[in-house]
Amino acid sequence: MAGSVSKRPGSTGQKSGVDWHAPAERAFLVGLDFLRRDPVWTPAQSLEELEFLALTADVVVTASTLLRVRKPDPATLIGSGQAAEIARRVEEDDCQTVIFDAELLPRQQRNLEKIVKVKVVDRTTLILDVFAAHARTAEGKLQVERAQIDYVLPRLSELWVEFSRTAGGIGTRGPGETQIETDRRELRERIADLDRQIDRVRKRRSQARAARRKQGLPLIGLVGYTNAGKSSLLNALTGADALVQDQLFATLDPLTRKLELADGRRALLTDTVGFIQRLPERLLAAFRATLEEIQAADLLLHVVDVSLPTRSEQIDSVVETLELLEMAGTPMITVLNKIDLAGDGDEFDLPGAIHASAKDGVGLDDVRAAIGAALQTGDVPLGVAIPFAEGRLVDLFHREGTVESTEFTESGTILRGRVPERFAGRFREFELPD
Repeated sequence: MAGSVSKRPGSTGQKSGVDWHAPAERAFLVGLDFLRRDPVWTPAQSLEELEFLALTADVVVTASTLLRVRKPDPATLIGSGQAAEIARRVEEDDCQTVIFDAELLPRQQRNLEKIVKVKVVDRTTLILDVFAAHARTAEGKLQVERAQIDYVLPRLSELWVEFSRTAGGIGTRGPGETQIETDRRELRERIADLDRQIDRVRKRRSQARAARRKQGLPLIGLVGYTNAGKSSLLNALTGADALVQDQLFATLDPLTRKLELADGRRALLTDTVGFIQRLPERLLAAFRATLEEIQAADLLLHVVDVSLPTRSEQIDSVVETLELLEMAGTPMITVLNKIDLAGDGDEFDLPGAIHASAKDGVGLDDVRAAIGAALQTGDVPLGVAIPFAEGRLVDLFHREGTVESTEFTESGTILRGRVPERFAGRFREFELPD
């Protein structure tokens, strides 16, 4: 059998906080090396991450293998000899499931199950399962179900082929043909219903964002690879109590909190779902209502777990996902988090990045200062004479802008300084001539 087989190591290179009580399944993991040239993630790194995903899904990983595949087999993806060896290991280790670090075609999945005699799932199925387990709110559950149905729908034909062969030909051909169309219609109707409900969520979120915009507070979106410490940083910067767990995709639902900046101004900080390499596009589509929260951001905080050996690959994956979301042009500050876990001599830096530890509070003032400076780049110089009756504008100038000089006259207050461009229109009628 090409490749190598290994027992589950004590550490995956990630820090696991998984509760191992009452595991549901024993699984054998299959990584694939298609002999690509210079991949962003090596096959071994990708297989290691697949293991952490499996652990997050409360699966006992008995062993794993990395297969070298010169030419993908249309029927099984891998060679017949490799499939037979997996079947032997599955029986030997008493596994109930085989998990492939790839997206399998329906036919490939069905053919592999015939060979290995247990359930076969792919990377996408595993990620969907983790999302389903971590969806806490009604909104999150709607979006996960939408993605799951979108994944299952094209697989119905293969499922009914298997049913017809198992149940026999006579008496099953007609009803089977009818039933698959019935199933498809029901699933499509459910998708339509889910889309309507998710659209209502999008409208509510859009209204909430519009209300926040009226307050004039800039929006800062937390982005990063899953388990990079985004929720920990949100808690440390704002005093929030967001769920923090050492797991992949512990947070799916967006959480927004007010942030006090070093110069006294305020902003809104939003945390949402983390990214992962090869994040299924059907998940991006299903979670569009959630992701729109960060798509509306004025500034992004890219949180990186600097203690991991795969940090460079994770950065590339986040950048790639932001491009898919058409957010590559949004201003961004990179925070190299978890410096408290970085080993001696394991130095890593990026131009302009901030070294921090959300856990220990190190570098938080630098983060606030960088946010303030980044938001200030959009400020415009302004001199205004504000009547006493418009005192709220004086408060706004002091709260959201930078006051360079103040002068009191019989008719009002003269202020000179800078204000964010989005507020400048409120002062136009009181603006002083140059």
